[in-house]
Amino acid sequence: MAPAITLAADAPTLSAANTGFMLICTALVMLMTPGLAFFYGGMVRVKSTLNMLMMSFISLGIVTVLWVLYGFSVAFGDDKGSLVGWNSDWVGLSDIGLTELWDGYTIPVFVFLVFQLMFAVLTPALISGALADRVKFTAWALFIALWATVVYFPVAHWVWGAGGWAFELGVIDFAGGTAVHINAGAAALGVILVIGKRIGFKKDPMRPHSLPLVMLGAGLLWFGWFGFNAGSWLGNDDGVGALMFVNTQVATGAAVLGWLAYEKIRHGAFTTLGAASGAVSGLVAITPAGGAVSPLGAIAIGVIAGVLCAMAVGLKYKFGYDDSLDVVGVHLVGGILGSLLIGFFATGKGQSDVAGLFYGGGLDQFWKQCAGVFGVLAYSLVASAVLALLIHKTIGMRVSEDEEVAGIDQAEHAETAYDFSGAGGGAARTPANAPIAPAESKKVDA
Repeated sequence: MAPAITLAADAPTLSAANTGFMLICTALVMLMTPGLAFFYGGMVRVKSTLNMLMMSFISLGIVTVLWVLYGFSVAFGDDKGSLVGWNSDWVGLSDIGLTELWDGYTIPVFVFLVFQLMFAVLTPALISGALADRVKFTAWALFIALWATVVYFPVAHWVWGAGGWAFELGVIDFAGGTAVHINAGAAALGVILVIGKRIGFKKDPMRPHSLPLVMLGAGLLWFGWFGFNAGSWLGNDDGVGALMFVNTQVATGAAVLGWLAYEKIRHGAFTTLGAASGAVSGLVAITPAGGAVSPLGAIAIGVIAGVLCAMAVGLKYKFGYDDSLDVVGVHLVGGILGSLLIGFFATGKGQSDVAGLFYGGGLDQFWKQCAGVFGVLAYSLVASAVLALLIHKTIGMRVSEDEEVAGIDQAEHAETAYDFSGAGGGAARTPANAPIAPAESKKVDA
């Protein structure tokens, strides 16, 4: 996704087909944030549903504005010391021509930047699932703004920006295993270590209130992920995007089977939540790897991610960190697996000629992947914890104990997700002057 160096004689021209394709992919990626909101919203208790939805939706507002003001410039501007980018002409997006092409590609700069904007929006929204039930909305909004500035924009430059240290090292990250999923998962762990556990963690039942919402969200994520992954090749001329599209489907299906098989063996049932979580784990794992592996490799990555992520979600009970909706277990672990397995399953016949261990390439690429994975993980973990601590010690990160117990929706948003006061609709169908029978009177009183 970074600019390529081309000779003037070979300079590309604007492709209407690729531009249209990328705009469709951009819309699909945008849909993933509302899809994530439904996925997370169904997994929490009734009293936290709206807050969970809003924690994703607010990212659409905050990150969009920051991206226009300076985020795009920091992430993809001219390299400064392999750590950040900067291009003053891109501040406010005020000096970009309508048909100005992204360097080395056949799409306008505007198309590239809005596609990348949707990645920047989604990534902090992923973190929110770890913090369910207990974070002030104002504190969360401030955290998004600071985190995007200090963590996401620079890390995107490291991984995808020309001159970024991971990019120059040769770390493969097709669509965001490090920059998105490891980044968000490590951030989630850093924040929850600062703010602590929910009241009643490991004591009170905290089951999902609406599994149909979870499945709807998972379906929207799966659908949008085709744009997320296939679009990251920034065109559709050489078949690599098509390979990524196929591998996205294949790995996700395999991960569903892997998660459910583990669940049946371990817990004795195939659960709906397990199917949805398995799908997301497969999507996460194939995101960095899908342009470099074959469909058979995608099956292997999917199964491995499905099983190991299912195992990883239980670690929070063993180690005592309250990752409410398993962001660490799915996104951090899935991102690590997908990124590192490139070092074994890369065929050398996809996005590049780099081959992994199983295809005669040795372990050289594996060590590069390790550098990218653990460099991003360490930075995001520490920086996110520091940002959370600063907010926690100033305006406060958590709602009060009483507000958490009563329900964060009412405390933070003055609303509830469901209104059952008119359930049944009997009163609306009864004439105002009609007498109420004794039996019906008891129902009304109840």
